[in-house]
Amino acid sequence: MEKLIYLVRHAQSEFNEKGIFQGRLDSDLTPLGFVQARMCAEFLKDKGIQLIISSPQRRAYKTAQTISDFLNIPLQIDERIREMSFGVFEGKHFWTLVEENREIFLNWLKDPITHPLPTQEDMGEFENRVKDFLGDLISLPQERLCVVAHGGTLHAIVCLTVGLSLNNLWNIHMDNTGISLLEFDGKRFHLRLLNSLCHLKL
Repeated sequence: MEKLIYLVRHAQSEFNEKGIFQGRLDSDLTPLGFVQARMCAEFLKDKGIQLIISSPQRRAYKTAQTISDFLNIPLQIDERIREMSFGVFEGKHFWTLVEENREIFLNWLKDPITHPLPTQEDMGEFENRVKDFLGDLISLPQERLCVVAHGGTLHAIVCLTVGLSLNNLWNIHMDNTGISLLEFDGKRFHLRLLNSLCHLKL
């Protein structure tokens, strides 16, 4: 059964605005974030989406809830699409990390498998939970789905569905409410769209 799966990164959060490395930490949406979420919902209104699945973290959930309320379709929470834990680096300003831990941080961006951050979530465990989620996703009866999550988690979904290793995780970029589209033809995935922001252009 063919499926279309819209991937949406959460709208701008308070920590995004401040340049703080989030991971498992949480923060609310900014006023701009709520506007982005509503504009994303407007774009998705005629796509025939039947179910939204969201990370439980507040920045993703409130984005998903805005879309769900506007489209009047069900919303489910799935713990497996939480953001990756970045360990002791969480809560620090991005540029502080670059200045104080430049080699560690830049090596991680190039290859997070070979050069993981100190005390971050194990990459194998991260990959397994995302794979587990994808396996259940394609078995759902709905043919039009929307997944609202985080940069790391969504990058992993894209890597795993197009046959890339997770050492390519940060070679993909998704902006706040960037929309990507996967097609599953019953046998394999096809990436049809990556990080579209056309809904934010007035």
